[in-house]
Amino acid sequence: MPHSRHVVFALTGDVRHNSRALKQLAVLSGLGCRVTVLGFGTDGDVPALSGVRCRAVPQPVGGGPRFFARAHRAFRTAALTLPAAVYHASDLYTLPALSAAARHHGGRLVYDARELYAYVAATAGRPWVRGFWRAVEGCFIRRADAVFTVSPSIAEHLARTYGIPPPPVLYNAPPRRPVAPSGALRALAGIAPGTAVILHQGQMRRDRGCDALVAAMADVRGAVLVFLGGGPYRPALEARVARLGLTDRVRFHAPVPPDALLPLTAGADVGVTLLEDTCLNHRYALPNKLFEYLMAGVPVLASALPEMRRVVEGHDVGCVVDPADRTALVQTLQHMIDDGAARDHWRRHIPAVFETFGWEQSSEAFVRTYERLLPACP
Repeated sequence: MPHSRHVVFALTGDVRHNSRALKQLAVLSGLGCRVTVLGFGTDGDVPALSGVRCRAVPQPVGGGPRFFARAHRAFRTAALTLPAAVYHASDLYTLPALSAAARHHGGRLVYDARELYAYVAATAGRPWVRGFWRAVEGCFIRRADAVFTVSPSIAEHLARTYGIPPPPVLYNAPPRRPVAPSGALRALAGIAPGTAVILHQGQMRRDRGCDALVAAMADVRGAVLVFLGGGPYRPALEARVARLGLTDRVRFHAPVPPDALLPLTAGADVGVTLLEDTCLNHRYALPNKLFEYLMAGVPVLASALPEMRRVVEGHDVGCVVDPADRTALVQTLQHMIDDGAARDHWRRHIPAVFETFGWEQSSEAFVRTYERLLPACP
């Protein structure tokens, strides 16, 4: 018999470094739930979240289908030992395992489609891989009692593809909080006063515009580009910066915990998110970093893709550009650096973004869903 306020929450990662998951866990904690988080990392409580405890799942080595087959078995084995009211799959890769546990224990199933998984960059040009993940998602999404996602375009795609109601959108915006500008980022990166700071935070991957940014810095004057984060592409990017002789214009710094991020972000003059239009998932994306920059009061340079354009141009909080157009990228960066009046203008418009895309508004659907699911369970 499932525990009436127990939620099993699973993701293929370490929840302590996942800002979206931490926000959802804070809501569940506030609802009085006892939450067991299954993920890679370590056992133990999550600081500041009452009733939330992590249970480590062994992380398989390698990648590809074997990785996910082994991960599925590990999550399924762990979840089947945990009777709960709700099983919350925080990505597609944990969805089959949690569906099995929900059916076994008579619990409810929630799926957070944080990506358009069948159309991520890794499936581009690989129709059999794309078809496999589409089949997996199609099978299990229809079993879910509730589905969430991250952008209106992805919600529409899921509804059209799988014949489900359009899922509520939980935007990747941080909870509202005052963020005071500080010199911490400039100090960490060793940037002199009077030099503008261009910030790219988050994972460094080949298709996120990182190469285009580095190449542009050869012609951008009066600024230093800071990569704040990790990722598989960082070593290659550092090597490229060295080959191009740009170590005085491009700096790298390790990632910081989510609760320490925004004060660093606030020290930037321009925040950059340049997903390349290599897959449908990118085209429909609304990345965490877009909203993190804005919450920290930093104007944004974003890819000219539909969802990001809707935020940036629709609210007049920065510029959009095609990252493949080097001339336009250099010119736009230079304009954003040189024109302090334009940056002040964009900053004044930032608060209105969160009247539409704020976590407080979009999370109301999350609360309503759990209030509906939890009392219905024994």
